[in-house]
Amino acid sequence: MTNRCLSLNLSLKRNTVLKKKLYILLLCIFSGFQWLNAQNTEIIYKKQNFGFAVADNRKIDVIIVHSTFNNSGGEYYDIDLVIKQFSRYKVNAHYVIGRDGKIFNLVDEKNIAYHAGRSILPDGRTGINSCSIGIELMTSFSEAPTDAQIIALTALVNDIKSRHKIKYILRHSDIAPERKTDPWNMDWDDFIRRITNNETEDMKI
Repeated sequence: MTNRCLSLNLSLKRNTVLKKKLYILLLCIFSGFQWLNAQNTEIIYKKQNFGFAVADNRKIDVIIVHSTFNNSGGEYYDIDLVIKQFSRYKVNAHYVIGRDGKIFNLVDEKNIAYHAGRSILPDGRTGINSCSIGIELMTSFSEAPTDAQIIALTALVNDIKSRHKIKYILRHSDIAPERKTDPWNMDWDDFIRRITNNETEDMKI
């Protein structure tokens, strides 16, 4: 009798554990679909063969936010034209965020992207490319980032922060004020508030 009771109890416990695991799995799948549908955001990998250097075990503690658009004819915010423009100047970024919030990954985070140029950090360091991740927002001199871009940027930065010990989150204009003014037309204080409060608006990377 005792053995039968023990066997029944173990069976019930196993069934309960399985039910919990199934519930969690279904919840994750459902939440994932909800997020994709609600945010229309995804990471698109478009790895390039220019504007970066291969690096091993580099320490990343800086995130730099830029603005970019295609000013060489054609659509301002066409990602392929923007990449072509990067190629022309032999520069690149780890990520570019489109007007609809799509995130394009051009360079692996482990590698050095040539995005910062001649610049200096608040602690006096130069050679910022070697310790930073560069993120470009597709905006022009006259247009502000879209809500979708800010949501995507916030989620991306919080994701990067979860994987690296970040000391600085800065604008391009913060590290090169004599020659750069980007990111253009962006409410930086509101963005920093979102980052500080770890707001992702139900978006995950």
